[in-house]
Amino acid sequence: MFLAINEIRHERLRYALVVLVVLLISYLVFFLAGLSNGLAHENRSAIDSWNADEVVLSDDSNGTLAMSSLDSSQISQIKAQSKAVLSQRSAVVETDADGSGSDGNTSKIDASLLGISRDGFLAPAVSQGRMFSSEGEVVVDLTFASRYGVRLGDRLDVARSDGGKLKVVGFTRDAQLSVAPVVYMSSATFDGLFSSSTVTSSGAGASSGTVSSNSTVNAVVVRGTVSHAPSDVSVSSISDFINDLPGYRAQVLTFGLMIGFLIAIAAMVVGVFIYVLTLQKRAVFGVMKAQGISDGFLGRSIVAQTMILSLTGVLVGALATWGTSAVLPDAVPYRTDAMLVSLSGALLVVSALAAALFSVRVISRIDPVEAIG
Repeated sequence: MFLAINEIRHERLRYALVVLVVLLISYLVFFLAGLSNGLAHENRSAIDSWNADEVVLSDDSNGTLAMSSLDSSQISQIKAQSKAVLSQRSAVVETDADGSGSDGNTSKIDASLLGISRDGFLAPAVSQGRMFSSEGEVVVDLTFASRYGVRLGDRLDVARSDGGKLKVVGFTRDAQLSVAPVVYMSSATFDGLFSSSTVTSSGAGASSGTVSSNSTVNAVVVRGTVSHAPSDVSVSSISDFINDLPGYRAQVLTFGLMIGFLIAIAAMVVGVFIYVLTLQKRAVFGVMKAQGISDGFLGRSIVAQTMILSLTGVLVGALATWGTSAVLPDAVPYRTDAMLVSLSGALLVVSALAAALFSVRVISRIDPVEAIG
């Protein structure tokens, strides 16, 4: 370790370049990991908040919530310890830009409307305001406030709907579905937006609510396992349901491959730097071996040197990424995950150490007589 540190202090510029390369690559890795985590969170945060285990969709929906449609007879046949009906529709929501409606300016927001029972387990945890209690009242994701200036008491107008304006009575955190902020409302309010008549449905373990005769329920969400279901529905685990979200799997795989290639590139770059520096010091290593210094000692010095350089670059890269995330606008889907950063950083360091083993092999093959000569 002493030899490694002393050599780094003696050749500051050379080793600073190695640290700089590792820093830049680790910064890019951590930033991409944060973007990947942020986008994944915006795709699935509403689903995660349900703390559910399974989802029942119509058999012909191909695992897609928006394409699923369940009628009251199917719902009544689904047996589970705890279940809740869910209606979902993507819509454009218009709101006054300043919340007053005085200047006529409006903001158009792509949102995901969810019709639920306020007493069921799908009901969100309200962080500001209160839970909806009557028709026309909604609880919305906090991004409505942070990005669009929506406040408690503001009115939302759902484009191409049959209902009137919706009143915002509460905000909830982390409620997004397929990168769209969620608007929670009662099943009756949801049905009133897109249909004029409703019929009551019930069943063992079902949450009380209404199911529209024209706008049927999209899914039944289950805690525990489904003990019985009709043959014309499909039962999926929550993890499979999330993977079937449009674009989710492709997004995760794309970012994963990019991060993996960057880690491999970092390992090769550090390995090449250390290898070239080792070749330049063949004579020095030859003299040291002639003096009786073992190959093991020199090899450990190379490994320690690589550890110091890669660890320094990774730590500074992590700090730079943290500083960048602190100034990013709210619209950027970035989300820091300490576990993900730690794992990516560890992979960078381990990959660099593995690449340094080629230099250790070079040292073992140095002939002191030839190196000195």
